[in-house]
Amino acid sequence: MNRKEHLMITAAEEAMEVGHRISKALRFGLTEVQPGQPLTNAERIIDEFHDLFVMMEMLREEGHLPYTSFVPGIEKTDAKREKVNRLMDTISRREGTLDD
Repeated sequence: MNRKEHLMITAAEEAMEVGHRISKALRFGLTEVQPGQPLTNAERIIDEFHDLFVMMEMLREEGHLPYTSFVPGIEKTDAKREKVNRLMDTISRREGTLDD
C-alpha cells in the first residue's frame, strides 16, 4: 500500500465513522453520552466530521484531489437542500417512510 492508498482508506474509515455516529444518535439520541465518553452523540458526530475533513485536506494537499474548497457554494447548497426536500415530500411520504 502506498501513501495515497493509506490516506484514501483512512478517509473512507472516517466517513464510515461519521455514519456510525449518526446511526448511534438516531438510536439513542443526540444528547446521549455513552458510558466512558465525555461528549454527547452530537458532539461526537462533529468530531468525526472534523477527522474526515482533515483526511480530505491531506488528500488535496498531496495532489490526489483537485484544489477546490470543501465548503460548497450557495448554488450547490441550495440545490442539495432542494433535492432532499423534494425527495422527502414525494417518494418518502408516498412510501410511508416519513412521518408528518
